Amino acid sequence: MSNLPRHVAIIMDGNGRWAQQQKLARIRGHERGVETIRDIITFAAHHNEIEFLTLYAFSTENWKRPKAEVSFLMKLLSRYLKKELPVYLEHDVRFKAIGDLSGFSASLQAQIHTTETETAHCTGLTQFMALNYGAKDEIVRSVKALQNDGVDVTEETLNGALDAPEPVDLLIRTGGDHRLSNFLLWQAAYAELFFTRTLWPDFTPVELQSIIDQYKSVERRFGGL
Repeated sequence: MSNLPRHVAIIMDGNGRWAQQQKLARIRGHERGVETIRDIITFAAHHNEIEFLTLYAFSTENWKRPKAEVSFLMKLLSRYLKKELPVYLEHDVRFKAIGDLSGFSASLQAQIHTTETETAHCTGLTQFMALNYGAKDEIVRSVKALQNDGVDVTEETLNGALDAPEPVDLLIRTGGDHRLSNFLLWQAAYAELFFTRTLWPDFTPVELQSIIDQYKSVERRFGGL
């Protein structure tokens, strides 16, 4: 079972550089990246081995970007939630947002909640969307929640208090950089890491399957022999 990619997590990097290569505005790269999201979710929804797919969409650090770009990303997320709900339902995908959603506008929070509610009955793929997410922030919030509830902080209780409690088997980063960027640090403690130079808008289900095939050939020992 250790060689089945139950939980695949992806750092979707390279939208801006893709747009620059095409001599387009950066926002066009984000728009094209949304199409890739749809392709990858649809692929994962019908993959016999993937149960959880976590996509890093907006980090706690992304607020540092130019205000115009952040504003566009918020509008794009709102548009995505409206447009993609039928896709989630068609492919039996449960949508769940992770991160500190209090940083978003009330209307956007309501949209996120609606998508979660409308797909809560789906029993196929569970797709976590990391929004205003940072692993350090997640861990601190989870520890505080346990302390407020009077629960002892142990590895087991902390794992259960996290936004996404499932351990990551396979973590992929597109775009050529080799870093985790504060993404699922706890859950990815024993994940296999794969880095591809492919920019996110050019990432395809074919390449994802190729990475999965490579992953399945790895001997995962989890500290043992």
